[in-house]
Amino acid sequence: MSDRSRLSLVVWSVLVSQVFLYPGLDETVSALGGSESILAGTWFLVAEFGAFVLCAVLWGVASDSLGSRTPLVVLGATGGAVSYLAVALAPHVSLGFGVVLLLRVVGGAFTIGAFSLSITMLMDLSGGHGRNMGAAGTAIGLGAALGSVVGGQLTTVDPLAPLYGGAILLGGSAALAATIPDGSASGGLPVDTVVDRVRSYPTLLVPFAFGYIDRLTAGFFALTGVAYFRDTFDIDAATAGFTLALFFVPFAVLQYPVGSLSDRIGRFLPVVVGSLLYGVTIIAVVLSPTYVAAAILMVFVGVCGALVSPTTMALVTDIVPATERGAAMGGFNVFGSLGMLSGFLIGGTVTELYGYLPAFLVAGGLEVAIAALAFQPVRRITGSDTRLSYGVGDN
Repeated sequence: MSDRSRLSLVVWSVLVSQVFLYPGLDETVSALGGSESILAGTWFLVAEFGAFVLCAVLWGVASDSLGSRTPLVVLGATGGAVSYLAVALAPHVSLGFGVVLLLRVVGGAFTIGAFSLSITMLMDLSGGHGRNMGAAGTAIGLGAALGSVVGGQLTTVDPLAPLYGGAILLGGSAALAATIPDGSASGGLPVDTVVDRVRSYPTLLVPFAFGYIDRLTAGFFALTGVAYFRDTFDIDAATAGFTLALFFVPFAVLQYPVGSLSDRIGRFLPVVVGSLLYGVTIIAVVLSPTYVAAAILMVFVGVCGALVSPTTMALVTDIVPATERGAAMGGFNVFGSLGMLSGFLIGGTVTELYGYLPAFLVAGGLEVAIAALAFQPVRRITGSDTRLSYGVGDN
């Protein structure tokens, strides 16, 4: 098995472990001692992603400073597996929901290391940034697709089963990561913070902004989207998982070809046009009169999302040199995790106060807004480079 395939499997495993929880989140939170309101689920997800935000860049800085990534990926996956198991066992040892949230913070601090650095190791490979980020995007999409379907089924068996399943997957990804040669670039200058990277490469703010909004919509669908389908169309956790998969399958299948295509035609059209269409289809979902119509639109949401995800990650690799990709990708994941965090908070709060329609309008409107506002910056970054190979052959 190639290094690209093994790294993609690590990324896939982390995503599956997370998405296992989304379709039956209400049942899982209730079994762990939380209330049945959407805000309890919000805080359950926010606890993990808050740690993602705080720790993503620290893992990147550590890997750039050490000139080594593989041991850190193993450590992150192992710590994530232990934390998932601890959360699952919490009700059996009479630990309250507050302790569960603390365990989620600890788990997030570890898991983001495995996720962020495995993507960084994909960046370090030769073969083209778009192709490598397409592989990462495919792993993310397929992980989310499988996780949503299987997670919903697991919840119908036992509300805590998704946590046990996530622990097993993360443990397996740690063992797999240990077999991957550590090919990270060495000899580069260590970086201190993502702020330093942005000062050196201010154009990084463009893919960071897109990453923030795109992950915001992902967080929105993981919490509010699932709640909307379950409440509006009276479906169970298993059907909710299938509905999420309608988005994630096309999102996954198209990642690699879109990433490779962007190596040839440039990033502008996939990023800007993709974001615009993505926002419009998100709003269309909530306006659908029937479950079937809304479910069909979820497929189109996935297609539009696939245009954006690998190309924004590839923009990061286009901008920074190989020796500083760890911190740059850490910064991208900081913004992305902030986006997921915002998606949970905005979706949960707006829904609680005003209902589902305003919440969908906010999420879709933000995606349209970033496409409009970043039109010229993306053109400036990519306009003179559309004939370049975008990192093909770069190590």
